[in-house]
Amino acid sequence: MWMLHSAKMLPAFLLLFFTGTSSRLSEAMSRDEKNKLRNQVLEMFDHAYQNYMDHAYPADELMPLTCRGRVRGLEPSRGDVDDALGKFSLTLIDTLDTLALLNKTTEFESAVRRVVTDVRLDNDIVVSVFETNIRVLGGLLGGHSMAVMFKESGQMLWYQDELLHMAKDLGLRLLPAFNTSSGLPYPRVNLRFGVRGPETRTGTETDTCTACAGTIILEFAALSRFTGDPTFEAHARRALDFLWEKRQRNSNLVGTTINIHSGEWVRRDSGVGAGIDSYYEYLMKAYILLGDDQFLQRFNTHYASIMKYISQPPLLLDVHIHKPLLPARTWMDSLLAFFPGLQVLKGDIRPAIETHEMLYQVTKKHNFLPEAFTTDFRVHWAQHPLRPEFAESTYFLYKATRDPYYLEVGRTILENLNRFARVPCGFAAMKDVRTGSHEDRMDSFFLAEMFKYLFLLFAEEDLPFNVEDYIFTTEAHLLPLSLSTASNSQAPTLVNNMAGEELDDSNFEWTCPNTRLLFPDPAFPRNLREPIRSAVDKSCPRPTTHRDPGMGRPPLRAQDFMANNPEHLELLRRMGVSLIHLKDGRVQLVQHATQAVSAVAAEDGLRFMQEMMELSSQQQKEQLPPRAVQIVSHPFFGRVVLTAGPAQFGMDLSKSSSGVRGFVTVAEPYNGCSVLSNGEIVAGRIALLQRGQCMFAEKARHIQKAGAIGGIVIDDNEGSSSDTAPLFQMAGDGRNTDDVTLPLLFLFHKEGNILLEALKEYREVEVLLSDKARDRESIFKGKALPATLLDGSVDGAEEEDCSTEEKEHTSPASSDPVDQSQVTVQEQTTDDSVVRQDSVQPVEGLGSYVPVDVGEEPAVDGDHSSQSVDSLMADWEEDLEAFKQMEKEEL
Repeated sequence: MWMLHSAKMLPAFLLLFFTGTSSRLSEAMSRDEKNKLRNQVLEMFDHAYQNYMDHAYPADELMPLTCRGRVRGLEPSRGDVDDALGKFSLTLIDTLDTLALLNKTTEFESAVRRVVTDVRLDNDIVVSVFETNIRVLGGLLGGHSMAVMFKESGQMLWYQDELLHMAKDLGLRLLPAFNTSSGLPYPRVNLRFGVRGPETRTGTETDTCTACAGTIILEFAALSRFTGDPTFEAHARRALDFLWEKRQRNSNLVGTTINIHSGEWVRRDSGVGAGIDSYYEYLMKAYILLGDDQFLQRFNTHYASIMKYISQPPLLLDVHIHKPLLPARTWMDSLLAFFPGLQVLKGDIRPAIETHEMLYQVTKKHNFLPEAFTTDFRVHWAQHPLRPEFAESTYFLYKATRDPYYLEVGRTILENLNRFARVPCGFAAMKDVRTGSHEDRMDSFFLAEMFKYLFLLFAEEDLPFNVEDYIFTTEAHLLPLSLSTASNSQAPTLVNNMAGEELDDSNFEWTCPNTRLLFPDPAFPRNLREPIRSAVDKSCPRPTTHRDPGMGRPPLRAQDFMANNPEHLELLRRMGVSLIHLKDGRVQLVQHATQAVSAVAAEDGLRFMQEMMELSSQQQKEQLPPRAVQIVSHPFFGRVVLTAGPAQFGMDLSKSSSGVRGFVTVAEPYNGCSVLSNGEIVAGRIALLQRGQCMFAEKARHIQKAGAIGGIVIDDNEGSSSDTAPLFQMAGDGRNTDDVTLPLLFLFHKEGNILLEALKEYREVEVLLSDKARDRESIFKGKALPATLLDGSVDGAEEEDCSTEEKEHTSPASSDPVDQSQVTVQEQTTDDSVVRQDSVQPVEGLGSYVPVDVGEEPAVDGDHSSQSVDSLMADWEEDLEAFKQMEKEEL
């Protein structure tokens, strides 16, 4: 075992940890193959970065589907996600040290000059303290570290710590957020005015997430040690001290959300995913960077509890901090994919291998990790914003084991990004991993993190500097380990808040395993992976649930529940669930876990409540999944996929193996509410129609009569988007619609405008209407594949769709099931505080789950029917130019 006694030994410690591997492990991937994959990473990075610089800079982020920058205030609000945007060229700052690591020294120097010259940090805008710290402050400090390194090697001699000066300026702008009685920061701050109450749209919040308050120490301590000003590190330490004091003393776990004034836990569920994740990460990494033993002691205490209560290999399931044997939910979020990498740093390799393998198998089922997935590995939230955490853990496991298996995992990540996320203007987030539809976003962390970890995975020793001399922040920014010996005489030391507590000294062994001893048999990691692979492969049927010993039968499921069934009511009572009939006819459910007849029954009751919330929201949305409109003609070649709403009538695309493919044309009249005047043009094509003025089925009949092979209805509500609105399902007209045999899909205005702009520029645009996006090779089957798609377009076997939608259950006519849209759910926690939940809400920090409402066509007044196609196109061109001008003025 390698022993660590001093912070001064840290660089050597990390080096020994990562290089002490078994020489018996065969090198299954040749050096030439690794170099080829490394070069592919570089090409993909160039594609993403150059499109940001060409189409988005100086905006914060690139919108890769519309090839323009995302400017806050000019795009429809996305809620909390937009708090990361501060009009400070976020993506460029976040990418600085990636440029350096990828040995793009010319581009790095140019980017530093741009940041120093162009970026302003005094904007009158409210931003997230957490996101601004890890992305912008971390990016500036990582860029400064790289610039200093290059200067010491004789390059960038002009550099005079400009990035560090900007970092201190930004740090000072974040400090007002820490002006609370607890020391926990407000979640948001105004960059110009700080925290001054409602007039600055700040200072009114009472809650923050644990990770938001506990992921400050690396950046603030680095800023203090770079500048010699202890103020920043002191504030970060105080916040960590307070969180440690507020841990649940019996379980040694922390909750997800805390009141920044009182210190009371607002959400008492505890896990290693969204809301808590990087708090644990920063305790461990603060010890590595700063050499303070107390950080390691705190991490080890938490880690022991995580492994005791939360870890159920290969799963990591949230629990209640006061009753840690009681699960808090039946699904996991994708942010926990970082945890195997943290376990590698801890030296706990076996559970890291097991959890990583589970994540890999879920990835292979859905091409990407869904934002959330159930314990039987079905899709819970279908988005994937190109998160890098799984690639991060893959890199750390490869470094620790040198098992070539993880190189193949990295290859899979690369291929999926190229096949499913790559678009002409960058890489687009996945709106739905089941259909392959895209979202018009490319977050800055994609450039900051994803390409770092993938490059390091394949780069061998061909690096511009030794990465073992640095530690990665949660945003993968590089901070030098030499900061552990920097002057810290004025910064306060941690108060020993563990005095008098009985602690297991075995938790505090500062060791990491010699992997020669851990992996004497090259087959050992493979033997750990095989059972997990088999378990996930068989996972689509739900696993057998726990039985209540007192009942001798499976617990009641939400989809089977009937409010007038006495037996079901008795089952609810045993699970601690009360049923209340409201005056408006709805039924309300309240759970008192303490009133259940047993701990197993209480767990069944919790599961029932969660299923009921999900089912309630599902019955208020469409029963059909979203469809896809895939642009397959030049220059898109299948790279652009638009999320489309289905119709309750017409051809069912889910039963078509090939979908419907054809060129699009605009119907005349555009609303499709009368016989088409351009029927000879529409014949054999897919007609584009505008929503409004008649029923959807009537539009479908008119274009079908003209000989169209399909139709796409585009929303007339300008600015509407599947990013911000529930997906729409088109209802029939109340009559028999069996005569409609063509497929009809619905696009919101934003997605429809992408298609119309493509038609305007390229005249002939071919699309594929299908239930899910098709692989490009299958699209061009029997045709010459375009040369630009030949690289990395090898097909894989199509995976079974394991989404959360359950098959419809029929019940006897004598006992009707409850209409779940008339059910509201309340969960009563153990301290009798009631939380009202009318629908399933996403975890903070994750993309929201998109419900799908069934709607009928409204009657819309207006003169759209009299507008010609030419005038419509002219209007769109005028609007686009006006938007571009507004964008310039704003920037």
